[in-house]
Amino acid sequence: MSQFKEKLYQCSGLLSGLCIVIITLLLLAQIIGRLFGFIVPSAEDFAGYALAASTFLGLAYTFREGGHIRVTLLIQRFSSTPRKIQEGIILTLSFLLLCYLSYACGYMVYESYIYNEVSYGYIPIPLWIPQIPVALGVIALTLAILDALVMLIRGKKPTYSEHEDALSLEEI
Repeated sequence: MSQFKEKLYQCSGLLSGLCIVIITLLLLAQIIGRLFGFIVPSAEDFAGYALAASTFLGLAYTFREGGHIRVTLLIQRFSSTPRKIQEGIILTLSFLLLCYLSYACGYMVYESYIYNEVSYGYIPIPLWIPQIPVALGVIALTLAILDALVMLIRGKKPTYSEHEDALSLEEI
């Protein structure tokens, strides 16, 4: 199960990076197109969809790697037990909020599919297609938060915390 979770987070991060490459290629195509007098239809729409996908797909990977901005200046001043309690409260609240957000994003995809919503660009795209990566990214982050919470409850140090501690030792 642990390998599956790690593969999920890695895959999420790789897909996020792939979306950045897609954005770069779209912008490059637009620049070259302007030089030769043609446009890439709906390039702005596709770049926006790729940006949203990249942002949300990268959340779980970034969380696992300790890349999210946290107030470590305050957190590191706590001793072991208060820090674990504080981490547990924050992770529990985050998990509950993300459960709701996962449901809302999933329902948004479902509604877009049922009502056949399409974009207003040159190329009409069914909106459920670019909404899927957003929902999957939120679900992956929810699983990463749950994984960290379970690790904390079991008395282990969450992965993101290990990365933060390693970074703080490098600064000294």
